[in-house]
Amino acid sequence: MIQLRSAALAAIALLLPSLAEARPQPPSRIERVVLLMRHGVRSPLVGEVPPATRTGSPWPRWRAADEQVTPHGSAALLALGRGDRRWLAATGLIPAKGCPAPTAIRIWTNSSPRTIATGHAYAKGFAAGCTLAVGHRPEGTNDPLFEPLGAHPAGFDAARAVESILAYTGGAEALTRRHAAGLALLEQVLACPEAPCSPIEPASIAASADGHGIDLKGPIRAASGTAQVLMLQYLEGLPMAQVGWGRVTPAQLATLGSVHGALFDVFSRPPYMAAFQMAPTVDRIAADLTAPDAPAFDLLIGHDTNVAALAAVLGVPVRAPGFAADDPAPGGGIAIALVRSADGTGAVRLWYRSQSAADIRAARDRIAWMPLRLDGCDEGTEHRCPLPRFLRRLAVATAAAR
Repeated sequence: MIQLRSAALAAIALLLPSLAEARPQPPSRIERVVLLMRHGVRSPLVGEVPPATRTGSPWPRWRAADEQVTPHGSAALLALGRGDRRWLAATGLIPAKGCPAPTAIRIWTNSSPRTIATGHAYAKGFAAGCTLAVGHRPEGTNDPLFEPLGAHPAGFDAARAVESILAYTGGAEALTRRHAAGLALLEQVLACPEAPCSPIEPASIAASADGHGIDLKGPIRAASGTAQVLMLQYLEGLPMAQVGWGRVTPAQLATLGSVHGALFDVFSRPPYMAAFQMAPTVDRIAADLTAPDAPAFDLLIGHDTNVAALAAVLGVPVRAPGFAADDPAPGGGIAIALVRSADGTGAVRLWYRSQSAADIRAARDRIAWMPLRLDGCDEGTEHRCPLPRFLRRLAVATAAAR
């Protein structure tokens, strides 16, 4: 009997380490959050629909000037700010009511009018009745944090960029073939008297004439902006009879969104392009996670190209309900949180935070925070990545731009 009891105790002792490992980790405490997001719903950009595009009926009119956040877009951003405030308050990072301390939140936008307007609308929703500073460079000047190639970095090699893009996409013709279904659907929606409705030009990817950027030509370039305008009509809340002239459903808009998202396979996701698009932002993120005086919440408001490039650097997907995979939603963004475990260990957690297409259309403050997993750095049920490893990943991913 004694021998049996001893054997049982020994077996239990062997199991103890595995039992301890199986216990759920205690929840970590969020200390800081940096969030990079796209601006809100806007009216079409000048030239976004190529002038040679033909349609069966006139385009609907917009209530806002070209390229500006619309009144409905502002309402959706107010709702987004309210929803984010609730989420951050639930973590204990920001008080649920009242005005946050000036040092607790920092809002920085790109210098375009639509990003600046996004910052102000979001701030009103986040802290109604308070005055939150919205920082930015002078309107119309380049901010390398959001448009680094516009600053003409000396190390950018357009030939290497093209090589990276061709390796990533398989070339412009292969990219076009992958989106044949979306391109065909767009032709049906445009319904011009005589096809093709979108301008036709041979597909190509080349260095720009000045050597500072990339020129994309062909069906994807011609159709991507048109597809985005159709989605914006839905998000703006236009009657469905006016969204794509009543010839498109919300599900089909998501299919068309993949044509718009194909642009990022050229300009944001190839490793060399992602490195140059993200190097300044990565420096800002690293400072937010390590500097002793960093704000509790740092909000960066840029463009879909920024969100797509950060997703590429991190190796994570982004998708909001009602949108195509890897086509960043207006107002959608990637949140990176510095968290502290009970033992004091620092780590990082990630989310893609967005409203659904239907909730943007209705300007509802229903916000989804979808946890993201970093391949090879995904620990526990909270999907934590130790801070030193996370910072190394960022450094490696942007090394080409250093």
